[in-house]
Amino acid sequence: MTVHSAVDAIDMGTLRTLVLVYDLKSFSAAAKRLDVNQSTISYAVERLRGVMQDPLFVRQGNGVSATERCAAMVAWARDTIGEIEGLASPIVFDPATAQGAVTISCNHHERKTLIPRFSALLRAGAPQVRLVLLDAAGHGNVHLKQNQCDIVLGPVGIVGEGFFRRHILTDHYVCVMDPANPLARGRITLSAYAEAEHVFVTHSGEWQPLYLDVLKARGIAIAPMVTLPNHDSLEQVISDTPLVATIPYHLARSMRGRLHIAPLPFRVPISIDMYWSGRTAKSGLHKWARGLIAEVARSCAAA
Repeated sequence: MTVHSAVDAIDMGTLRTLVLVYDLKSFSAAAKRLDVNQSTISYAVERLRGVMQDPLFVRQGNGVSATERCAAMVAWARDTIGEIEGLASPIVFDPATAQGAVTISCNHHERKTLIPRFSALLRAGAPQVRLVLLDAAGHGNVHLKQNQCDIVLGPVGIVGEGFFRRHILTDHYVCVMDPANPLARGRITLSAYAEAEHVFVTHSGEWQPLYLDVLKARGIAIAPMVTLPNHDSLEQVISDTPLVATIPYHLARSMRGRLHIAPLPFRVPISIDMYWSGRTAKSGLHKWARGLIAEVARSCAAA
């Protein structure tokens, strides 16, 4: 078989398999994800090994590690898959008859402030389209680069060729506390804030809130009395206690009436951006969904 005929034998399915094994670092995990026998995965990789004249993957512990040539091929395969999918997207798009899925990676903030309204509009406009949410928890960039999601929402920075960004909302931090907390009686000074009993939300230890860097620059270090992995139980933890949490304003709005909201003695903006890749840049469905998200964000800002 000539080099050209060997290369011609590589199809999209084989490239997708290569990328999946690379991302999961496991033949068995890739087989489970695709719901096929492991021999199917091994056969696809063997075909590529023959073409590339390279082992591509070598055993390492319970998984596999990619060779340098494999890593380069995976980078090319990601771009190629994205370009072909973009070209294959229908030019004429009708949300009423559209099928498929929109997968979004985001944090609690976006799931609380943007996703409910977006989901309602998506269901009304495109009833056959599925919505899938992933918990970003500091890994939104990985989700997008590994094609696990179509859109990333949040205060993240994703750079590189083939990635696109649109700013959709600027939020800022505020304090939330029990209405009986003495700090709820007036404007909070910086010294009073520094001495308060704080709750930290760490997003499972994967994210450090932006306001901590601002305090550090001012020579102020605060230690948490309570550390939570997410915002789910924040209201219950704070109620009837002297605890104070510093969270985004649009998230705090949903707690108004149950917790007191107070401005910080310093301002820290939070830029909520929307990211996507070349894989879905020209997709009618995903262009429509991105426009819908931007519309929801505008309504949120106006409120």
